[in-house]
Amino acid sequence: MLALIAGQGALPRAVAEASTERPLICALEPHAPEGLTVDRSFRVERLGGFLHWLRRKGVRRICMCGRVQRPELRLSRLDWRTVLMLPAMRRALKRGDDGALRIVISLLEEQGFEIVGAHEAAPSLLPPEGVPTRAQPDEAARTAALLGDRVSAEQGAHDFGQACVIRGTEVLAREDDATGTDAMIDALTGAEGGVLYKAEKPGQDTRVDLPVIGPRTARGAIRAGLAGIVVSAGGVMVLDRDEVLSLLDEAGLFLWIRERP
Repeated sequence: MLALIAGQGALPRAVAEASTERPLICALEPHAPEGLTVDRSFRVERLGGFLHWLRRKGVRRICMCGRVQRPELRLSRLDWRTVLMLPAMRRALKRGDDGALRIVISLLEEQGFEIVGAHEAAPSLLPPEGVPTRAQPDEAARTAALLGDRVSAEQGAHDFGQACVIRGTEVLAREDDATGTDAMIDALTGAEGGVLYKAEKPGQDTRVDLPVIGPRTARGAIRAGLAGIVVSAGGVMVLDRDEVLSLLDEAGLFLWIRERP
């Protein structure tokens, strides 16, 4: 049985609806997923008891998706099962996002669970390589994509965000992990003709925090006057793909699902 630990944003609902099996919906308090009925909420101080409940329910696989703010750990609220996990949890809370996720994954695996990526639970969310829009990337877009590869490597090395906006050989904006891609696009000025580039961080564990774009991303790119969107093939999920393509086609933007060198 699959349990979906759902954070904020549109991804958890998309994964639940596209999943090949009906998952058990769980949420870390105080956050609630959008458009989903939660079967069980839990606090980080009760993680051990929550995992024990999952095993009793027959859950063997866990998919974590959606935005989750780093929780505050209150020692006075720990249950005894979570006390045993405290050293690993403290290490995770002190690390950057990638380091924290690796510790969390290791902790869950030690408890006997298999961690499943959102794209594995709902493979239809991962689009095939190519250009599905009427507009096609030009030479300027290809130059921007190559620069995007280098910027992505830099951002990954410093545990920064997964996206940037490039025009020619100029980096116009970089994603801040704390705010996300859509907030970066909303703050753009003077970016007409630029390209949104988004990809998974080099070397990241794709079972958690795989990048996503959706209709809001497309609308933001249109408002900013961008020429198109480049995402890595096999590394970025597209939510509501038909709506995204319709929006981009109507505005004359391209979507390039590109294999990175």
